[in-house]
Amino acid sequence: MIKYALNCDHDHAFEGWFGSSSDYDDQAARGLLECPLCGSKTVRKQIMAPAVAGTKAQKAAPEPSAAMREMMMTAMGEVRRQVEENFDYVGDRFAKEARDIHDGKSEERGIYGEASPKEVKALIEDGVRIAPLPPPVPKKTEVN
Repeated sequence: MIKYALNCDHDHAFEGWFGSSSDYDDQAARGLLECPLCGSKTVRKQIMAPAVAGTKAQKAAPEPSAAMREMMMTAMGEVRRQVEENFDYVGDRFAKEARDIHDGKSEERGIYGEASPKEVKALIEDGVRIAPLPPPVPKKTEVN
């Protein structure tokens, strides 16, 4: 695993974990990277100094607390619940419907559904505002 310091075109700084540097390059090329603060798809790596083992003991970055993880999972679950309860599910017609709403051919409303990476990239390139839906919150029995 490799951790990159990232930022978007609005100067929001955040981190991303990738299996390898080529995973980052692949996801960036396919338009799959997104700023968690504003949703911008213009994401780039920040300049980083490599971690070099030395003689001084270094403190590891603290892991998020269980309470912090629980709070984030709850917030993501609430976002998903709000979307599922208040937006129209359009299934695999998402890309077409999002484009029609953007172009004024369909009524303005919140929608959600599925789209291929290729469709997502094309929507973003054309200025259609979309965002990924948080995954379902796993049940306590499913978490290890």
